[in-house]
Amino acid sequence: MATRADLAPLSVTGRIARLRGLLGEVSGAAGPMGGLLVTNPANIRWLTGFTGSAGILCLTGERALLTTDGRYRTQSAEQLAASGADDQVAMVVGGVQVQRDALAGLLAGEPVVGLEADTVTWAAQRSWDELFQGSEVVPTRGLVERLRVIKDAGEIARMEWAAAIADRALEAVLPLLTAPGGITEAAFAAALDHAMRQGGAEESAFETIVASGENSAKPHARPGGRLIGPGDPVVVDFGAVYDGYRSDMTRTFVVGGEPTGELATVFAVVGAAQQAGVAAVGPGAGAAAVDAVCRDIIAEAGWAERFEHGTGHGVGLDIHEAPSVGAGSTAILASGAVVTVEPGVYLPGTGGVRIEDTLVVTDAGSRPLTQFPKDVALMRSPR
Repeated sequence: MATRADLAPLSVTGRIARLRGLLGEVSGAAGPMGGLLVTNPANIRWLTGFTGSAGILCLTGERALLTTDGRYRTQSAEQLAASGADDQVAMVVGGVQVQRDALAGLLAGEPVVGLEADTVTWAAQRSWDELFQGSEVVPTRGLVERLRVIKDAGEIARMEWAAAIADRALEAVLPLLTAPGGITEAAFAAALDHAMRQGGAEESAFETIVASGENSAKPHARPGGRLIGPGDPVVVDFGAVYDGYRSDMTRTFVVGGEPTGELATVFAVVGAAQQAGVAAVGPGAGAAAVDAVCRDIIAEAGWAERFEHGTGHGVGLDIHEAPSVGAGSTAILASGAVVTVEPGVYLPGTGGVRIEDTLVVTDAGSRPLTQFPKDVALMRSPR
């Protein structure tokens, strides 16, 4: 694993050119799309390096323009220079009308202009229609996201570092589960989030899940005031963010010893399903096939209806991004894709178990970015 000091640099070189190559895939009644407005902040960041909360990237076959407001005048210039985009992307900084005038000027004469349908509201779409009078405004879906599926060395290094931060944080706070007097779900989640920040994370990758006892049977339970006690299963689903990139990992513990009865069987089945799913990840594998490998093992144990979510998802600048790893997915995994494998079984009144790793697909198979032990003995905390 890379250290923080020698992480491969991030560079956006070539990304805008690759996106230009996709413009012609979208057409309207007036012909192929000649201009695209990128409004998804993660897509703007991936294409330019700009991380501000207000910005629009406009792309045509020959030009690219980033508009933002005065709050980001210095930041935008610095970030575009650092990413290598400053010689590819012009900038306009000013108020709303200044930005709209610049965008309208760049797209004047373009018969077809595309919007990112997943991040443009109905009200915004009507506003863009009014601005680009004379152009046909059409929806697009997933153009940049498709390019983001395959991570480069700099992206993978940051995700691996984020995963290492999360690993160390969990190791640091795990003894709290067995401290005298116990700890609430919310307090343990707060301690874990704090440990990640202390370890170098910018923030948590998503709202940390800590679900104990009967709450562990709720896949996305929010941590609350329940006191975690001996014998409780505890699902901990969390991740860290480093330089914009996210990690994602779930481990399930039993406080005070080995699980017993039906819960012990659940641990064994979910562990076997997760191991098989990890083994199925590799270049050329169908994402739906990875899901089926996990789902078949759980179904054979009689709990098909208790595995109520997909097996995984892509991770990167967003915690959920392409490709989806589920029964309906048509994605074929390729080297450089980063996905999770996270089967689970949830039994109301008994508890739930989920085990998750984040994996990068390699030429030879896959490599886990999350490293915290999954050994049965290590996943149970003695009191």
